[in-house]
Amino acid sequence: MSDTATTQAAAHEVPDQRSYTGSDTSSTSLWRSLLRWESALVVLLVGVVGFGSVKSSTFFSGSTLFFGGLNMGEIAIMALPLLLIVMVGEIDLSVASMLGLSGAVMGNLFQHGASVWVAMLVALIVGVVGGTLNGFLVAIIGLPSIAVTIGTLTLFRGLAEIVLMNPTTAQLPTSFTNVGASPLAGQVSDSLAIFLVLALICGVVLHATPLGRSLYAIGLQPEAAAFAGIRVKRITFRLYVLSGVLCAFAGILFTLKNASASYSAGAGLELNVVAVVLFGGVSIFGGRGTVLGVVLAVVVVGALQQALTQVGVKAEVQNVVTGTLLLLSVVVPNAPAVLGRLRARARLRT
Repeated sequence: MSDTATTQAAAHEVPDQRSYTGSDTSSTSLWRSLLRWESALVVLLVGVVGFGSVKSSTFFSGSTLFFGGLNMGEIAIMALPLLLIVMVGEIDLSVASMLGLSGAVMGNLFQHGASVWVAMLVALIVGVVGGTLNGFLVAIIGLPSIAVTIGTLTLFRGLAEIVLMNPTTAQLPTSFTNVGASPLAGQVSDSLAIFLVLALICGVVLHATPLGRSLYAIGLQPEAAAFAGIRVKRITFRLYVLSGVLCAFAGILFTLKNASASYSAGAGLELNVVAVVLFGGVSIFGGRGTVLGVVLAVVVVGALQQALTQVGVKAEVQNVVTGTLLLLSVVVPNAPAVLGRLRARARLRT
């Protein structure tokens, strides 16, 4: 059976698949579109922009766009492969540690005389190796992804400390560091522009190809997807390899932006990446989510951070806001199902 035929068969076996991919043409499509999580994000974005414009006279300036993209760029890039991994019902908590490890390897090689290009290439290879390790343990061996990636989170961070030894490396060439710190066009940062291009590619793959339909099918019913001929293990394995590569690439951008490498680079960013993905409407249980939702979540969180920073809110308080968004992104979409189960239990007791 061909890959196209099997993925189409799996997509037909999965209920409500059209509503996830935006291809629902029923009479209730307008009403459903109004209730989509993305619509709520648009409304929230309008509220954040209104708040920022009222509280800060500099909110509608080019610097807000530039620094917002500068702060969120690497997080946004790492969120894309995590979106695909969560879509199939798995998780990768090692994303930020891979960012730190790739940057440490790049800095170490440059410090010992390698060219920046060679250092970046080796950093990407490190991403491939790390992603392969995660993919092998999760997809091939069948270990729980949360346990595996918590382990590799610590492993990659420890390796970064061993590789770099010193907290930071020498300065990188200015011609390269401008890539991370100078606007590409107007006030758009390089990392934000790269994220938008990658998001467009990811959106086409997820929403307009048989592979994308396979990801939805795996997330909703992995056993049925495998029975239909979808190569669940192979796809999951490759998603982890992709995650390793893109996180290593984000580490390169992060290193260039800061003009030096640090083994603690990106520490704690994995929670921000997970928050963005879940806040974008991707179900933690798999099978539901859109690239548009993640893009909107990146914009909302970036705009909110800039607004809070400009009005003088401390970073600790901003972390509380991020944590609250993460909780809401999990609680709100699942509230109807939870309430339904509670009502069913109450009826059984009576």
